Formats: sequence, C-alpha cells, structure tokens
Amino acid sequence: MKTSDFEYELPRELIAQYPAERRDESRLLVLSRGGAPLEHRTFRDVLEYLRPGDVLVLNESRVIPARLLGAKRETGGRVEVFLLRKIAHGRWEALVRPGARVHEGAVIEFGGGELSARILRELPEGKREVGLSAAGDLDAALERLGRVPLPPYIEREPEDSDRERYQTVYASVRGAVAAPTAGLHFTRPLLERAEAMGVGIARVVLHVGLGTFRPVTAEEPCEHEMEEERYDVPEEAAGAINRARDAGGRIVAVGTTAVRVLETVADEAGRMRATSGTTRLFLRPPCRFRATDALITNFHLPRSTLLMLVSAFAGREAVLDAYRAAVRERYRFYSYGDAMLII
Repeated sequence: MKTSDFEYELPRELIAQYPAERRDESRLLVLSRGGAPLEHRTFRDVLEYLRPGDVLVLNESRVIPARLLGAKRETGGRVEVFLLRKIAHGRWEALVRPGARVHEGAVIEFGGGELSARILRELPEGKREVGLSAAGDLDAALERLGRVPLPPYIEREPEDSDRERYQTVYASVRGAVAAPTAGLHFTRPLLERAEAMGVGIARVVLHVGLGTFRPVTAEEPCEHEMEEERYDVPEEAAGAINRARDAGGRIVAVGTTAVRVLETVADEAGRMRATSGTTRLFLRPPCRFRATDALITNFHLPRSTLLMLVSAFAGREAVLDAYRAAVRERYRFYSYGDAMLII
C-alpha cells in the first residue's frame, strides 16, 4: 500500500473546534469487523456493546501546558518554547520559535521572570534542550504560565475551559503534549456504570508526543520513522488484562495510544507483563494484532499513522467507507470530534 491510499475528502467545517457540550453526548459510529451495517449512536450507548468480563484499557497520560510564551532576556524579543519531552527534572527537549534567533546560552523569561528557560544545546531537526528554573515550585509555575497545546487544526487560541476538556477525566500521570482523545468522551459516571456491569478497567500510560500529528510524507509508509514515546504498564494493569483473556473477555483499547502500548508489550499469545520503556511501533496494513480485540477511537487525519493503525485493525476499505459515511452524516472530526467503536 502507498501513503496516498489513506487519503479522504473532509470539508473543513467538520473539523471540530470545540468539544461537545457534554463529553458523553458525542456521536458514536459503530463499525463491525464482521461486516454488519454501520450504526449511528451516541457515545453513552457504548456500554451496550460491552460485556461482563471485558476490560477497558485506559491511557492515564495527562497533558502538560506545554506552550510557553515569553521573551529573550537580552533583547525582549518574543519567543515561544514548546515543551516536547521531559529528559530529567527541569530539562526538556523543546521546539523554540523563532529558532534562528535563539541559540545556546540564551535565556527566555516567562511571567516576568517567575519561570525561565535557558537553551542548553541545539538538537537535530531544529529542536533544543532547555533547562527550566522557577522562583518557587517548578511544576506549579509551569501549570500557571503554560498554555494548553491544542493541535494545529484547532484554529483558535486555547481558552480556560480547554484546561479541563483537553484532558480525560482519568488523566493522572503528567507528560503528554497531546491528549489521548478517544478517552475524552468518557465521564466518571459512565466508567462507574461500566464497572458495575462487570467490565474491568486497566490503566496504562503512553505520553503522546508532537509526532502524532506529523503526516506521513514518504510515499512508502515503511519509510516513515515514528518518534519515540514513553509508556508504562503497571502490574495491576497487566494482571487485569491477562485474567480477562484467560476467562474469554475482550480487551477493548480506548484509543490508538492504548493499542500501541498493548501491541508493544504483548507476547505472541496476547499476554502482558508489567514493564515500562519507549516505543516506536508503527502499526499499518498488513499486521496482526495480538492483544487488542476492540477499539474506541476518534476520526484521524488523512495520511496519518493513526489512520493507518485503524485501517490495519478493521481493513482499509471498511474504514474509508465508514469515514465517507461519517462525512455524509456530518460527524465532527479529530481531537474534539466524535468517536468510533470498532468491534
């Protein structure tokens, strides 16, 4: 397959600029891998497709306010520092704009000097290693002064409401620069109802990087290089998944990030172990899924690694047919848009 095989037409007005008024009021398109007709539902109906003994795999990654707007100490020129990946306490890999005027040793101040970033060294691909320091608690200063890193197709500045709505209700482990957006549709009562009906919950972490929005520009997908992302599978999560598989339950991944964790860690029999590390796993047709039985996901960009992952799971033609149906039915697309359930 070529990268161009993952194109589709999307009217610009269907790119969601704001979330639904209530998380679980998003629409839900249900795609059966068995060939049943598409169903058009509301997200809260997702529980009707789950069974006692199934396990929902949630990504607990929490988005940091990664965009910092400040000025160079020496000149007062405006500079943006976009934090990408934590290297150690106070040290980050970052994008700096305008990068051509900000070199090693430069200091950028934020909030009148409450927080500062020193350029420690220049990295490949225009990135920088920066050292952050604050007058008081560094994480608290970052939370106050940083801005929500909304994706580029949301063509507005972040608002106060985005600090809550661009997080899942179960986000707890700081480190992502983009939300695991399939989980944005869940409310706490919906998760409680799932557990009450006998559905298990397994909590893992994968910190989404900026590369998740990078389109595949190579015509051969195999030539695309994934950016490294850090994951963690606790003992409790691995045990819950393995017990469900042993008992015949289904493993339902909430988002492509959860899929990448599952398929990175699972052995040939689909069994998990408690571990942590980094992954560059690129799931695309044709590939075999060892640990994922069903998938809750959003609608993804053309030519993206995420669309290729979903196509590998459900079949490219079936997925693109579903996307065309979603366009006809005026579903809302991308991070703040509607959802799909693939069973």
